[in-house]
Parts: sequence; C-alpha cells; structure tokens
Amino acid sequence: MAAGTYERAPTLERADYASPVASELDRIWETKPGIGGWLSTVDHKELGIRYIATAFAFLILGGIEALIMRVQLARPNLSILTPEQYNQVFSMHGITMIFLYAQPVLTGFSAYLFPLLLGTRDLAFPRLNAFSYWAYLAAGLFMYASFLVAAAPNDGWFNYAPYSLKPYNPGPNMDFYALGMILLGISTTAGAINFLVTVLRTRAPGMSINRLPILTWGTTTTSVGILLSMPAVTLACFMLWADRQFGTHFFDTTARGQPLLWQHLFWIFAHPWVYIIVLPAMGIVSDALPIFCRRPLVGYTVVVLGTIATMVMGFGVWLHHMFATGIPFIALSFFSGASFVITIPSAVAVFAWVATIWTGRPVITTAFLFFAGFISMFVIGGVSGVMTASVAADRQLTDTYFVVAHIHYVLIGINLFPVIGGLFVWFPKMTGRMLNERLGKWSFWIILCGFNVAFLPMHWTGLAGMPRRIYTYQDGMGWNTVNLITSIGAFVLALGILLVLINIFVSVRNGAVAGPNPWDGPTLEWVTPSPPPPYNFAVIPAVASRHPLWEDRLREGMGHSSVHRGLVLDDGKEMLATTALDAEPDAILKMPEDSYSPLVVAIAMTAGFAGLLLHWWVFSGICAWLMFMGLLVWLWPEPKLGQSARWDR
Repeated sequence: MAAGTYERAPTLERADYASPVASELDRIWETKPGIGGWLSTVDHKELGIRYIATAFAFLILGGIEALIMRVQLARPNLSILTPEQYNQVFSMHGITMIFLYAQPVLTGFSAYLFPLLLGTRDLAFPRLNAFSYWAYLAAGLFMYASFLVAAAPNDGWFNYAPYSLKPYNPGPNMDFYALGMILLGISTTAGAINFLVTVLRTRAPGMSINRLPILTWGTTTTSVGILLSMPAVTLACFMLWADRQFGTHFFDTTARGQPLLWQHLFWIFAHPWVYIIVLPAMGIVSDALPIFCRRPLVGYTVVVLGTIATMVMGFGVWLHHMFATGIPFIALSFFSGASFVITIPSAVAVFAWVATIWTGRPVITTAFLFFAGFISMFVIGGVSGVMTASVAADRQLTDTYFVVAHIHYVLIGINLFPVIGGLFVWFPKMTGRMLNERLGKWSFWIILCGFNVAFLPMHWTGLAGMPRRIYTYQDGMGWNTVNLITSIGAFVLALGILLVLINIFVSVRNGAVAGPNPWDGPTLEWVTPSPPPPYNFAVIPAVASRHPLWEDRLREGMGHSSVHRGLVLDDGKEMLATTALDAEPDAILKMPEDSYSPLVVAIAMTAGFAGLLLHWWVFSGICAWLMFMGLLVWLWPEPKLGQSARWDR
C-alpha cells in the first residue's frame, strides 16, 4: 500500500451504482472468474462468507461427534465406543466447537461486515485476510487428518499435562494438537491485527470512535485480547511439543517440571478466549436487536465500556479454572472475587437489551426470536458461571456435568443463538435473498426446546454427582433417565440446526429477492445494493451520527444528506485512510491486487508443520524456504498508480 494526498472538490452527489464511475470501479475491484479467481481473491466479502461456511462445516462435524457421545451415554454400560475412541471423539468435539467454530464464525461476520459498517472498501490488509482464512482452513484439516491414522487428540480440548506427555501418550495424538493449535494461532493473530488496523485507520470520514457500531467494538476488543492471550497458549504448545520430541522437561514431574505450568499458560489464554467468542456475538445482538425494536440501543456508552471492561477483567480470572489444584488461599480469594465482579459489565449489557425491547416497538421476526432467546440463555449461563466463582461450590462442581452444562450455555446459548440471528439479519445483504421466516421460526422453537432439554438437565446430573470426561457409567447411579433425556434433547437440537441449514440452501437460490435495506437498518451496510458490489461504496460516505440511515432521512427532508455524498476514489484500487480518533481524511491507500501468494504461504506453512509431525526436518526446511519465497512475492512492491482523489464537504 502507498499513501497519497487528497484535495477537496465537488464530486458525485449520490451513490449511483449504475454510473460510469461505478462501472469502472467494478472493473478495478472485481475478482476474476473461474478457479483462479476463487483461489487468489482478497475480497473481504467472499472470504467472510467462506469463513462462515467453513465454520458451519466444522459445527456440523462437532455436532456429529456430540451425537455419537450422547448415544454412548444415553444408557448405562454401553460400549458403542471404546474408552480410547471416546477420548478422541470427546477431545475433537471440544477442539472443534471452541477453536474451529465459535471464534472463526464470528471472524467471518466481522470480515464480511467490518468494511461495510465502517464505510470503506476492504480490510486494511486484504492479502493478510486471505492468508488468515487459508491458514484457518489448513489448521482444521491438519487436526482432522489425525482421524485418518486413528490418532486424534485424546486429552480433551484443554490437553492437561502430564497426561499429554510421551510416557503416558506415546502416539502422535498430542503432536497433532500442539502443532495444529500453533497453526491456528497464527491465523487468529493475523486476523486480529487486520481488524485493529482497519478499525483504527480506514473508517468513513466523520465516524469518530463514539459513533462506531457495537459489533466493531466487540471485535476490536477481542482482537486486542487475542494479541495478548495467544502467545501464552502458543508457548505452551511449543513447550509440550519440545517435551515430546526433544526430551525437555517443562511439564515432566520426574525431572522437576511443573504440570501446573501448562494449566496457567493454557487458562491465561483460554479464559479470555471465552470472552473472545462471546463479545462479538454480543455485538451482533447490540447492533441488530434495535433494528427490530425500531429504536436505538439503550445505553450505547455503558455497553461499549462494559465490553471493554469484560475483556480487561477476563485476564484476571483464569485461576478460577484451577480452584481444585491446591493453589494458596490468598490467590483463591482474589480470583474468586474477580470472578464475581466480572459479571457486572455483562449484566449491564443484559439490562440495555431488555430496556431496548421494553421501550421499543418490537417486530417479532426470526432474528428477534433468536436474540431474545440469546438473552435468556445468557442469563442462565451467567448465573451458573457465578456459582462456580465460589471456591467452595467450585470444588464440588468442577469435575461434574454441572460445568459441562455451564460451558454449553455459554458456547451455544451465547454464541450460536446470536450467530443464527445474525444470519437472518445479514443473509439478504450477503446473497440478495431473504431466508424463509416461517421455516426460521420453526427452527428457532425446535433449537430452543432441544437446547434446554439437552443441557438444562446436565445441571441436575452434575449436582447428582456424575463426573464429566467418562465414557460410560454403571446402572443404579440415578443418572439413567436424565442422561436419556439429555441425549433426546441433543438430537432435537440437531434437527433445529438442520432446518436452519436447509433454509439457507433453499433460500440462496429461491428466497424472496431482498432490496438494499429490507429491515430498514440504520448502519452503512444497508446503503449498498444486496449483495454489495466488489468495491462496496461508489462514494465513500461521510457520516455524522451513530445511525446515519435513520438520521439521514431528516437531513434529506431538509435538503441535506451525508451518506450519499463524499469522496470518489476511482483512480485504481484505492481506499481512504482516516485519523484514529475523529476519522478525518488523512491519505489515500493503494490496495493490492488479488494474489496466489497467501494461499502458497499457507500451504507451505502447513506442509512444514506436517514435516515436523513426521520428523522430516529437511522437508520442513524446504517448506520454510517456500514460505519465504511466497512472502517475498506477497510483499514485493508494485508500480505506483495515480494518487489523486477529491473530497466533497
């Protein structure tokens, strides 16, 4: 990217997507047709949809694994799976849902919506966005390849040492885990950097930080959290791999290693990760719920502050996962108190959503139902989480199914419900088609009933003493009926998700045609056609409020409009750079063309990790050289284009 200057002069008065300027922008920004264009595209919209589709594919795989486990646990003393098979399915279910679905699906929403919400044409680093996706896909395939050799990770998604060390786990199972997590961490870190630079430097003129949509606040906050937490788990996985391959003793108790060091490093990452997979979902609700309540969100400022406070305090509560490990009492007291306090900013958001519904005029669409269901699940998951903040209660509950119930209310109730609701909101923007509302409402009620039938009884199973992480149980323990109910609920939940997928596949071709703004939304993405053109905005809009499309009606009535007037950038592939706080125009960015280099770098990196897995050291070295060459092509300076632009006040 190169920076240029800009000058202010009269330009296009309205965003005319049929104008000669728009036609030229189409030619400049569109992805080439065919497989070559599909592999080389850096269009944030195409990559965002791929993120969402890939995450849902992993959701299906994780769901199948869950159903297999529930069949195994439906009745006592079943032997559908051996203990080793159960450990592998159980571990991959957790890895899939937490690392391969929950966060990447939100990345997909952000990758698609960020430039549209911010009034710009792409993410700040388009090629880095493409690399982030390919590396994510490669990491998922790398870990799932372990099933081909019957050596999937088998120590849980948390991978506690010393069980993961070679004397106790001699196969390549945990090597797949350690290297796959490092690969996934590279993808996640690249995405976080991209989102941070995009939100700080490429917003539409006038979109100061107090006018940002809540979704962008959620993703920005979690991006900072990723950059601070990801090094801990990357280091832990590297240390584990070194213990297993080279005989180091980071976690080996026989050589004065510390197994608790793994837990500290892992939970310093994994507890903030809970908020990383929740805060953008909360942002989806905060931005979309007001559309169906026909009023702005109540308490915008406190919701933003609560979002930031939750992420900050999330780094101070990791030890509550370790209350039963013999930690000194003074540390238990501090982290217990912090675990209670962190509920306050989350509760602020709940009251803001409820107040928005109460003071608005709700329109009961499928999306609204999923958001309302999310609020209920959020409260249940939050209350059960508060219970485990008590040291005395946690020591009784930590290894029981009570915690399993809690984590599923967090991961499904607080992640999946907003994601499906968000699909119903933005699917028309992505495809130009509406999802079927009748089928959507059926899917909501089935998902809501199946979810609560599956996971609410798990609280009682846990209180009755059923330990988690077991592959079967004896008859006469008092768990038979509740486990059967849970298994039935899991299949009902799967049916509801299947209806959502059917709705998507049918509607993408046969759904009702959507206009630019079928929901009468207030933010900038709704000013573009559905689906948006490759360049997003023919005119870079200038905004003066948090709800530009709603408030723009008043200005148009008085003969003024900010959304349709602004900067025309049509001299090559260009974007506007603005200042970090007040979003004043600052420079013209020259954006890179489509390229195969992100894919080549991701493939070479994955192949190198496979070489490390197989101890093919020379092969890994060759792959590192290929990565370097791919990066060289990626970053090679391109000839400068014209650098003129016009700004219309």
